[in-house]
Amino acid sequence: MDKLVLFKNSSRNKLLNKRPGESKFGQHVKILTRISNIYEQLKNLDVNHVIIGLPEDIGIFANHGKTGAAKAWEATLKVLLNIQSNQYTKADKVLILGHLDFSSEILEVSKLDSSNKKDILKARQVVAKVDNYVTHAIHQIILAGKKPIIIGGGHNNAYGNIKGTSLALNKPINVINLDAHSDFRPEEGRHSGNGFSYAYAEGFLKNYFIFGLHENYTSDKLFKTFNKFKSIKYNTFESLEVRKEFKFKEALNSALEHISNAPFGIEIDCDAIENIPSSAMTPSGFSVNKTRSFLNYYAKHSNAYYLHICEAAPTKKTETQIGKLITYLITDFIKS
Repeated sequence: MDKLVLFKNSSRNKLLNKRPGESKFGQHVKILTRISNIYEQLKNLDVNHVIIGLPEDIGIFANHGKTGAAKAWEATLKVLLNIQSNQYTKADKVLILGHLDFSSEILEVSKLDSSNKKDILKARQVVAKVDNYVTHAIHQIILAGKKPIIIGGGHNNAYGNIKGTSLALNKPINVINLDAHSDFRPEEGRHSGNGFSYAYAEGFLKNYFIFGLHENYTSDKLFKTFNKFKSIKYNTFESLEVRKEFKFKEALNSALEHISNAPFGIEIDCDAIENIPSSAMTPSGFSVNKTRSFLNYYAKHSNAYYLHICEAAPTKKTETQIGKLITYLITDFIKS
């Protein structure tokens, strides 16, 4: 797997805060010791979930967004490794694979100017390269019969998750996306706002459900597009949480009907969660607990194949908050 940096014992020991009488998650997770034959190693390991980090925000830059999502992986590890290992968290059934190293791509893009059209096009070409690595990594994990938990990074990586899963299963997949935005923008070069439209156009994505779309941030053109396609459905945040037109449980049910007839991925964009530092932070969004209920509901289904948590952008001040949030979501997925 090109670009893969394995999670090492030395990193684990640096991040672990051991306490007498306690058993930490990080002490029991599996890690790989050699980089060759990743697929064979995964296939033969007695684990259910494989955690992989995508520390990059190139797709966000290419979409004129606020960068910072590259830091979420490190923030997550600091918290995740130090939660308790117990009957609920099942650490011994989890492998922390490592992360894809996009530092050279990030460096390349850091020299570009987001107000320059040519530079934005260059950044979008770099995103297409990132896609290839993500696709390959997810393809290997799914092929080995494991469920990837992908910590982004920007929402551009939804494309690689969908394509990698689809290629491994040899058929298109469905997706449920908890998001304030549809990320179904035109195919104008790859960025964080069009991962789903590209995956759909190329036949890797079949049924798509956007859960909690914000009415103020979705264009009329997009609403018209969605209303034309039978395979794309959505509900809006306002209809659920503000106008209370239907109950949360009903909304979960009807979205499940749209996606559960085939393997599906679960995408969670931290932009949809209230007051979470992200590339498009919102003062009005789902609570953390609602988000966790959402995830638990879909993760229990036998057709749930992966979890992707993206767009969280921690600062020094908020890195523990982000680390805790993502860790809760990871463990909710594992527990279900």
